[in-house]
Amino acid sequence: MTDPSPPRDSAPATLAWLGHPFSVAALVLLVVNDQLLKAAFPGLVTGKLSDVAGLVIAPPLVAVLLTLLAPRLPARAAVGVGLGLVGVGFAVVKSSGYAAAGASAIWSVVSGPSLVRADRTDLLTLPALLVAAWSWSRARREPVGRRPARLVRLLVLLPAAMFAVAATSPVHYPDAVQATVADGRLVAGFGTGYDTYASFANTWRLSQDGGTTWRDPTGTEEEALRRRIMPAAEPVRQGCSAAVPARCYRLASGRIRVEQSDDAGRTWRLAWEVTKAQRAVLIQQYQQPGRGGERVAGQELTVQDTDDGRHVVLVANGRDGFALRRADGVWERIGFAGAVVRNHPFEGRPPTLGGSTPADRGTDPLRAVLLGLALIATVLTVSGARAGRRAGIGSWLPGSLVGLGVPAVALLVAIWLDASVVVTLAFVAFLPLLVGVPLLALIPAWARGAPAQWTVEVFLAAALAATLAVLPLGGWLYGRPAYTWAAVLLALLASVPGLLLGWRAARLVGRPTATAATNDPPYPPLSIMLTG
Repeated sequence: MTDPSPPRDSAPATLAWLGHPFSVAALVLLVVNDQLLKAAFPGLVTGKLSDVAGLVIAPPLVAVLLTLLAPRLPARAAVGVGLGLVGVGFAVVKSSGYAAAGASAIWSVVSGPSLVRADRTDLLTLPALLVAAWSWSRARREPVGRRPARLVRLLVLLPAAMFAVAATSPVHYPDAVQATVADGRLVAGFGTGYDTYASFANTWRLSQDGGTTWRDPTGTEEEALRRRIMPAAEPVRQGCSAAVPARCYRLASGRIRVEQSDDAGRTWRLAWEVTKAQRAVLIQQYQQPGRGGERVAGQELTVQDTDDGRHVVLVANGRDGFALRRADGVWERIGFAGAVVRNHPFEGRPPTLGGSTPADRGTDPLRAVLLGLALIATVLTVSGARAGRRAGIGSWLPGSLVGLGVPAVALLVAIWLDASVVVTLAFVAFLPLLVGVPLLALIPAWARGAPAQWTVEVFLAAALAATLAVLPLGGWLYGRPAYTWAAVLLALLASVPGLLLGWRAARLVGRPTATAATNDPPYPPLSIMLTG
């Protein structure tokens, strides 16, 4: 009697598909493009790259989930469902505005506020499914049979792929982009920014008393405002009072700054501004402010005369909301004119200028911790490498440390350049390097008998570097210094005493002694051996 055959399990084959080099490359491209490249280079190319990468990684992800839920489902059936579901779903959503709206609603439940656009030009990326199908034809030949390899794919690749796909729909944030006057009413218009800055308003607040009170428009008023939208028109960045034509105002480029002229624009002087240092703090407090902070800057300006011969000025300042010059000449930041907007860290109200708290800074505290840990790891690594060389380990140690240190530094730089949710995942990926690289440097010195005093001095050096680095990094989280580059530079300089102390500790490690001479008698000269 033969034993019954084991139940069929299709997960090894679909996991091999998810771990195929093309699938992994698509996963990396999707994360890098959505979290870094789209913000730095918004446009057609980065938009289509996400579609291509998504079409390559989504089918194996669907197939793996199906085979995990139904292990006896044949692998070919799971693959066919994955390719078909992704292809048909993509085509329907990109072809129909109604389907795109439904997908946006569903995806907002899954991953937070999201937008899925109907864009038929995206259908040009559908051939990427052929790449996914080709990678399956190669991956199915080598199913993942060993348990450790399966665990790696389940615990690493599967969560990463799910995160990447869920994060492809970017969260939209409010941008104050329109300041105008319509039918005698002051109009504050704001939109939502996705991959690029919001170019026109789709939500408005109205004021009939020069900005003292604000309200939502009625249905008729909103319809009239929508008809007035001209997305292609250039924003109005300068305006003058009709009652006093010599009095004009204009926006400074790339700043939250309004200049004033009392001679019809011949000369200009400062009327009101958020200083550069204050704006630098604001940029750190807002999500997705733009690579250079361009979303935290003046966008449009309007001037409205009042019945008593005075005037008010309304300025749209992007992520920071609106600023208002009241009729009495006093300037104030009014946020989003009383509207409670989604995804605004201060619920539509303007944050206090000149300072912040770590709770207002999003992922900045995590980035500060990462930099501090990196400085500690650097001190330990340099100290260990120096002691190893003194103990006669050889030249291989510095080379191996460089080989491990370069990707660590590259990852840290990527973390500091990007303030999105990818920082949290990068933190997990960075920890093994923070531990592994110093250990590789310290273990050889300990193996060669480095004294306890050396160990104490090395760890004191690392603690000194961390303590001194806390001062600028902690101050940066509270707005002093305001600029990120200044905080990083001060932290690097603060680590120098720790580095010097760790370097000097190598004096406690003894140099290798020469090998003792052998007791064997010397061999007789060759001439004696030949003639003897």
